[in-house]
Amino acid sequence: MTFADFVRAAACRTGQLLNVHDIAMDVGVSDETAKRWLSVLERSDVIFYLRPYSNNLLKRTIKTPKMYFFDTGLVAYLTRYSSPEILANGAINGAILENYVVSEIRKSYFNDARDCLMWYYRDKESNEIDMVIESDGELHPLEIKRSVNPASEIVSAFSVLDKGSVPRGRGAIICMRPELSAVNSDNLIVPVWMI
Repeated sequence: MTFADFVRAAACRTGQLLNVHDIAMDVGVSDETAKRWLSVLERSDVIFYLRPYSNNLLKRTIKTPKMYFFDTGLVAYLTRYSSPEILANGAINGAILENYVVSEIRKSYFNDARDCLMWYYRDKESNEIDMVIESDGELHPLEIKRSVNPASEIVSAFSVLDKGSVPRGRGAIICMRPELSAVNSDNLIVPVWMI
């Protein structure tokens, strides 16, 4: 039963910075056992990691990966959300939406047999970008929000990428808005159903 408890504890932390020790403590196993079990889950394509974006010009970035599940339905099951309504009001609904968006974008790259150059960004000054995709020589920042009307100020964090060596392209806020729109000429508001 401990491995099942471990997978459940990992699911409760989807979309978060990986903290092996915390997961191990929750289920009463050693850190080494937790690392081995995470490795099994990764090799089995149950989970994957989004690594932090950094380059020589961007200093003070966080180095810890974030963990996601390929199957968001499995996350909902493991975290015991029995209906969409209960999930919508649940404590980790934002993390589960982020898991869905990140995993679907990643799977779309795999299904097209394209290289998957994606990261997240977080630095020690609390600048954060949920996902950064490199495509055609540009970085495309994405923020994922459960809101129908996300604040346009969210995209101000995207400018941190301008300090790097790769030019920044169009960004987006992926959210619950029903139609495609724009924050400005450089940043779109994309409904989650469009991904």
